[in-house]
Amino acid sequence: MTGSPSDRSPAEPPEGTESSLPGSGAVPNPGPGPARSVDGAGEGAESAVFGSGSPGSVPHPDPARPADRTGPSLRLSPKVLLTDPIRMLPSLFLPLAGVLFLGGFSPGSFVWAALGVVGSVAFSAVRWATFTYQVAGDRLELTRSLISRSVRTIPLERIRGVDVSAPPLHRLLGIAVLRIDTGAGGDDKQEGELDGVTVEEGERLKAVLLWHARARTARRAQARETAPASGSGDFTAANVAEPATPAVVRHEVGDATPQRVFFVLPRKWLVYGPLSGSYLLTPFALVAGAVGLAFQWGSEFKIDRRVVMGAGEWLWEHPPLLAAALVLLLLAMPVVGVVMYAVFNWDFTLRAAEGYLIAGRGLITRRSVSLERRRVRGFEFVEGPAERWAGFGRAWAIVTGLGDSETRGQLLPVAPRETVLDVLGEAIGPITTGLRSHPPAARRRRLFRAIFPWLVPAACATAAALLWSGLWWALAVPALILALLGIPLGLDRYRSLGHTYDGSRLSVRSGSLRRSQAVVEKRAVVGWTLSQTWFQRRAGLLTVTAGVGAGSGGYAALDIGEAEGPAFAAEVTPTWLAPFLVSEDLGRGNPLPAESSLLGSATPGEPPTPDRSSSSGERGNG
Repeated sequence: MTGSPSDRSPAEPPEGTESSLPGSGAVPNPGPGPARSVDGAGEGAESAVFGSGSPGSVPHPDPARPADRTGPSLRLSPKVLLTDPIRMLPSLFLPLAGVLFLGGFSPGSFVWAALGVVGSVAFSAVRWATFTYQVAGDRLELTRSLISRSVRTIPLERIRGVDVSAPPLHRLLGIAVLRIDTGAGGDDKQEGELDGVTVEEGERLKAVLLWHARARTARRAQARETAPASGSGDFTAANVAEPATPAVVRHEVGDATPQRVFFVLPRKWLVYGPLSGSYLLTPFALVAGAVGLAFQWGSEFKIDRRVVMGAGEWLWEHPPLLAAALVLLLLAMPVVGVVMYAVFNWDFTLRAAEGYLIAGRGLITRRSVSLERRRVRGFEFVEGPAERWAGFGRAWAIVTGLGDSETRGQLLPVAPRETVLDVLGEAIGPITTGLRSHPPAARRRRLFRAIFPWLVPAACATAAALLWSGLWWALAVPALILALLGIPLGLDRYRSLGHTYDGSRLSVRSGSLRRSQAVVEKRAVVGWTLSQTWFQRRAGLLTVTAGVGAGSGGYAALDIGEAEGPAFAAEVTPTWLAPFLVSEDLGRGNPLPAESSLLGSATPGEPPTPDRSSSSGERGNG
């Protein structure tokens, strides 16, 4: 097929230039040739990976092998026959316990329970024998033929990341779990999982899958370089075979290419675990879980619920013992916080290799997460009250097409603020300007919303205590205290507000109990939403939300001035808002409608299509 360059996007390689991917154990042999760096599709330098062929040429798949199968179908490690039955024990516990109880713990009941265990092992063996996987050309095939044959096909070009984790039993047996992220929003039905590959096979398969993404990026870069060089005429595979700059960097699958380590968590920093509120509350969560387990499973262990209730009432009737139990829980909070922090973040390492950010952590369950760097659009820096007081924080990556971003996207655990910002600046990129403050009207709104909800019940309870009964003071005093505490809370929430733009990245910040600052690249912005409630309109404020095709999908600058809000959006993407803004109206600060959505194209600088149903006056107010 031939055609002019204008008929085909330069981002996509022409037909017939797709290189074959090595399968089971196969390693492509790169040809000799000088080396140079290749721009990864205009989004940062990436390593180009090609198969065998002459220098400067793009390899073609063998026409004699339509499926381009490079090896036989593979099975998981036989060691899964030990892990699968153990993993099934929680679901088998109730049936087996029911069989023993109904049989009165007779020999026959034990025989039936043993048959259930043997049946689970046999089922695991059948599942292992009927499941295979194979890298076939440009796809990964997961085949299961237990009763009916099913084949799940995952295009390798859609793979966004590969996670390798090893739970305790897996680590003991030397196997691992390999999960494939295809950017399907975290839906397990859209992703692949290989539970039970050997550690060596997991690393090999991870290198093969990620190699394909790097090779595809290099082919796109080569196609972009070839398009201007070819000029007018046919844009064919022959043109691609003769790039303007023929030399490329070549790496084999599994090569130990240079990597950069950004951060390694020092062991002494494990004491910072209690700064995170989630780890501090672990003792109370354990106690609540034990109580819930006693109520749910008490009958199975011949524990009457009345016994549990009686123990709680007895403890309530002995205040010294109750106080001692609470003190023990409070003293256990920092200790358990350190332990939990160490369990989840032991040997946390953030490094860059082969165009990916790789984060590895875990003491009991070791996990390694790979994030494609060219899909990282920014980061989110989060601070809790204790973390802010001590000068610490945490960070997550804002990545396009990433499922389960709360765990997969974590870049750094609780660490000193300066260290976190330095690492983020090196790994992703810093924000080079300070945050701009919001109008005083935003402070009044923060104070009102922090004080008024508690001031109303305090006033009502005080009136009831003065008119009817003094028992109402039990409600009036706590509500009044909370209203007074709302003053510093509201002031802190106002100080946390801010937004800025440095020419390449925009940043918005808000929150107090969980203060979050998002830093997003300009190219990630795909639209704007300007919203204004009735109260905001009276205060001369509005909310500007930058629509981003990554992370949470949108990041808002809360309670910004009416004139400052549209100006901020126009500063980032000026041509998008040109049809909606009039300089005279912007200078006078005319209010916006209740909600105005300004959607742009995926490419910054391309104005959106104006709404034909809007009049020119309405567009000027928007």
